[in-house]
Amino acid sequence: MNVAQLIAEIKTKQSYLCVGLDTDITKLPDGITKDATGILQFNKEIIDATKDFAVSYKINTAFYEQLGSEGWRVLEKTRELIPSNVLSIADAKRGDIGNTSNMYAKAFFKTMDFDALTVAPYMGLDSVEPFLKFDNKITIILGLTSNTGSLDFQTNERYDPPLYKTVLERVSTWGSMKNLMFVVGATKAKALQEIRAIVPDHFLLIPGVGAQGGSATEVCQSGTNQNGGLLINSSRGIIYASSGKDFAEAARAKAEELAAETKPFTTHL
Repeated sequence: MNVAQLIAEIKTKQSYLCVGLDTDITKLPDGITKDATGILQFNKEIIDATKDFAVSYKINTAFYEQLGSEGWRVLEKTRELIPSNVLSIADAKRGDIGNTSNMYAKAFFKTMDFDALTVAPYMGLDSVEPFLKFDNKITIILGLTSNTGSLDFQTNERYDPPLYKTVLERVSTWGSMKNLMFVVGATKAKALQEIRAIVPDHFLLIPGVGAQGGSATEVCQSGTNQNGGLLINSSRGIIYASSGKDFAEAARAKAEELAAETKPFTTHL
């Protein structure tokens, strides 16, 4: 799936919703076995319940990698469950010297056929460029994150302009809105207008809505562009909406609620 197809899907569903599959084996609901098979069953039911509203699914690979080879199997099987008309994101935050990044790119873009991959840009152009060479694949660069540690580098007042702005400005010249997106935490909504001045055309992946306290409405008010330009991610707030046997129904209701909150900001498409 490419960016043009993503825009069309947003227009069709009138939604910016990205569902995060951060599936923790210790939090599987009643009636689901606490093993790799249970994770796959849980993911399938969540996808089936939310696919009417989601334009993207983001798989946090760490939750699967920690299970070893069985986890990788579930990761690949979960990728296969994501509908072809929905953007699939591997949230792996890779990035290394050129040859290593090339292997990461092959693993996620070719072997597992993800549409997009999150990448850490700290090592510069040669660590990011291998990902950008894959046609119809999207590299999602960490821009401004919501964690407390973002103060150490990204927004540290010692740097003028802030380091995250330098990252956005520099990386945006390495590709285009067709193969580059940026991560901006939902709790950083007040910075979105400044970010849009730097990257007016690119899509922004916005985690942190729901359980982390970010507001979808505030994000949409400041972050949309002529193509929509947003993927608003909610993970725990949707997939753990219920710990009972009604978890899929509860997830669907939460997904519908969040999609409805973003709908007024899709009408210009």
